[in-house]
Amino acid sequence: MLAAFAVGLRTGRHRGVDVAWGLGFAAVALTGYGLSAGHGDAGRRALVTALVLVWGARLSAHIARRSRGADEDPRYAAMLARAPAGSRGWYALRKVYLLQTGILWFVSLPVQAAQYLPDRLGPLAFAGTALWAVGLFFEAVGDRQLTRFKADPANRGLVMDRGLWRYTRHPNYFGDACVWWGLFLFAAQAPIGWACLPGVLLMTWLLAFGSGKPLLERQLSERKPGWADYAARTSGFLPLPPRRGRSRAG
Repeated sequence: MLAAFAVGLRTGRHRGVDVAWGLGFAAVALTGYGLSAGHGDAGRRALVTALVLVWGARLSAHIARRSRGADEDPRYAAMLARAPAGSRGWYALRKVYLLQTGILWFVSLPVQAAQYLPDRLGPLAFAGTALWAVGLFFEAVGDRQLTRFKADPANRGLVMDRGLWRYTRHPNYFGDACVWWGLFLFAAQAPIGWACLPGVLLMTWLLAFGSGKPLLERQLSERKPGWADYAARTSGFLPLPPRRGRSRAG
């Protein structure tokens, strides 16, 4: 995160912190894997670490491609506009980078705990892997579908309501939540793992009610004329059959 902050200061854009987000989880998983050697079950340590690495690397690569050459993220621009005169950099460090660092560490507690569990992989871990796979599918496919939609000039000004986006307005956020509930199940095999439940609850809240879905939807409702119609017929988070209405927003 400090490296991302240094880049942000140099470029004047702090949206790079979103690239560091996935890489930060990967760093936590790798560090935990090394520190837990000789303590946790080798199979559990290897599997949960690999799942976090795959998820974090894919997310960071996707955001890096999406952000290349783009202006500052509106969320960070609005936040930094409130910075006191002459302290924009310090304000960004506290409000963006250090805050996200604390959240990242707290959310990753189930992964850290799972790496120290001596129990061999059991049904909860296999269920967690399956849920993780569902989540990664929704994230990766949803991101790919949206990228292709935006790349077509004919779709300019239209609302994406195809593929997975027909069943949920945020397949990527839903997928993210599934990934972290799946990783939590690795720790839930032991009673101490349930102490990490607040981490996955925080991630889910951020996605569905915090800085994820609500903030993005406010921006889309202002920029997309067909957003109200799309939102009226499409589930806000959980994938559900669309309610009756037009098949495409204009």
